[in-house]
Amino acid sequence: MLEEVPIQEDFLELEAAPEAQEVVHDYASVGFTLRSHPMALLRDKLDGLKLRLLKSSQLERVPNGKTVRTCGIVTLRQQPETAKGTTFVSLEDEEGEVQVICWKSVREEQERVLLRSRLLAVEGTWQARDGVTVLVAHKLRDLTPLLGQLAGSTPSRDFR
Repeated sequence: MLEEVPIQEDFLELEAAPEAQEVVHDYASVGFTLRSHPMALLRDKLDGLKLRLLKSSQLERVPNGKTVRTCGIVTLRQQPETAKGTTFVSLEDEEGEVQVICWKSVREEQERVLLRSRLLAVEGTWQARDGVTVLVAHKLRDLTPLLGQLAGSTPSRDFR
């Protein structure tokens, strides 16, 4: 009915939202993003904390037995009944994944951080043998506040 009515307005073009905001919206609406990984957007801030956190790709070159620190978004937590209190955690950063083992003693000392963190920094012993790599955790640090609004949009899959 109004198809033929002339419009006397300029075309309104809005500025694009900052990439971080677009990533938050992507996670909130579909649960993932095809834009930059959240860790890539946080990397400068993490580097500014002077924690000497290695990316997953950098860990590939670390020799077996060395103490290292890394950080990532928690994507999975498992504590199988047969694991005698051991918790397995998968961390994801902008370049890959890191598998973390938290022995029962670490879980008991740092349970709140282990079970509630969305963004987790881990210091531990790097184990690399026959192409299999894992980080055995000693110290955990919850960096979830750095995720801002994204913290509630990136749930991990937690299993028992």
